[in-house]
Amino acid sequence: MAADFSKLYYYKPDRGEAMPETVTADLCVYGATPAGIAAAVQASRMGLTAVIAEAGDRLGGVTASGLGKTDFGIKRTIGGLARQFYREIGRKYGGEEEDGAAFLLEPSAAEEIFGRWVDEAGVHVMYRQHLQQVMKVAERITGLRMENGCVIRAAMFIDATYEGDLMAKAGVSYTIGREANALYKETLNGIQFGSPNHRFNAWIDPYAVPGKPDSGLLPGVSDEAPGVQGQGDRSVQAYNFRICLTNVPDNRLPFPEPPGYDPDRFELLRRYLQAGVWDAMQLNLMLQNGKTDLNNRGAVSTDLIGANHGWPGGDYAAREMIFQDHVRYNMGMLYYLSYDERVPAAIRQEMSQWGLPADEFTGTANWPHQLYVREGRRMVSDLVITENHCRHYVSEPDSIGIASYKMDSHNCRRIVLDGCCVNEGNVETPTAGPYPIPYRAIVPRGDECTNLLVPVCLSASHIAYGSLRLEPVFLILGQSAAAAAVLALEKGTSVQEVEYAALRDRLIADGQLLHP
Repeated sequence: MAADFSKLYYYKPDRGEAMPETVTADLCVYGATPAGIAAAVQASRMGLTAVIAEAGDRLGGVTASGLGKTDFGIKRTIGGLARQFYREIGRKYGGEEEDGAAFLLEPSAAEEIFGRWVDEAGVHVMYRQHLQQVMKVAERITGLRMENGCVIRAAMFIDATYEGDLMAKAGVSYTIGREANALYKETLNGIQFGSPNHRFNAWIDPYAVPGKPDSGLLPGVSDEAPGVQGQGDRSVQAYNFRICLTNVPDNRLPFPEPPGYDPDRFELLRRYLQAGVWDAMQLNLMLQNGKTDLNNRGAVSTDLIGANHGWPGGDYAAREMIFQDHVRYNMGMLYYLSYDERVPAAIRQEMSQWGLPADEFTGTANWPHQLYVREGRRMVSDLVITENHCRHYVSEPDSIGIASYKMDSHNCRRIVLDGCCVNEGNVETPTAGPYPIPYRAIVPRGDECTNLLVPVCLSASHIAYGSLRLEPVFLILGQSAAAAAVLALEKGTSVQEVEYAALRDRLIADGQLLHP
């Protein structure tokens, strides 16, 4: 039976299927990501009414959409609700969090636990809520209006989206792309050549007709100028789908041909295979029950380099086009490697052991419903976390959680240098060790908004964000943001005026870890 792609989308305009409603709560969370769920649950446990408004149809962000091989840095730095989540995952698989199974989870397992948390906390979740307008009086948000006419009124707001949509419409300062190294006195920001990872390990001709520049470039290769090391630009690190595969015959579905499939789109990959390099599927990591998390590996893999630059600041319709382009590319790559006769027979034979799991993503053609948005907008507040924090050159006193992962950026561009394909932007540099995440990094400037917290698109440089952008960290920051929102309401203050000592004590009481 042919795959049904009708429900595999990022955005479908509301045609009036549901009646508009007005909802009132103490706290409105925009985005049902792990951060948003943790925020709503924490607020509920502290006595507030909370509502989550989600643009999509599902809970859990990418944690429930294929990102089963969880990056976490140093495990002992995870506290609070994040630690509870991974302990529950571990117990589901017959162990404990420390056993490691908890960080190798099936998408459906994450969605199940998040759903139970929301139900037990009595949190109202509203799906297909596309933000149209942020209503404000002076520097204070009073409500959100959605495209479908729904209105949500609350005293406090948290933007838990991967893109920072609420923050942007509220008039909060943000940036997109890579800062120049000179801006914050960094070394790993901006344009970056020379990474030993995810680069071409063979000379690959980028031209449609090899050796003939006037024939045009292959799909996926840009003609933009290289720029210079450390120069800032608007490029965004590549996105992909974290694809759940299986090699269990009874649960394995063949890779479908995606709508709009064009085998010529994979000519660059064909040339790379012809050169003798086969690494596109090497980061296909086993999870539980014979399933995997397929991530990008090598020069030409699941990352659709350069095709996402319009996503962070784009409207819903523009993002839908980018989403579908990633579906065609990622699903098309698997189909191409499995069935195209130009692919070496040994590779097609290797691919034949894999397929899509019949028991995952049953409503979206067994394909992840969430694109892996590695980086969207980033808030610019009074404090910006930079490479200098990651290297322990600077430390802040107002910790609300701990980060410990390396400074990690995927490639941002694929360009031509001296007639050869080159990937640019990959960085994988360890931090000096775990470091505190300051409260001020999730708080907007006081003259911009006084009742909004931003735990996902927090105030950080591009390269520092590469260390912060982990799902366990987002769980941590979502919980801490909600605790701050409750304290602000209790004291009748702005989020900027929350007394840190009181916030620290509450977070510690709730199991949050604040110092390495």
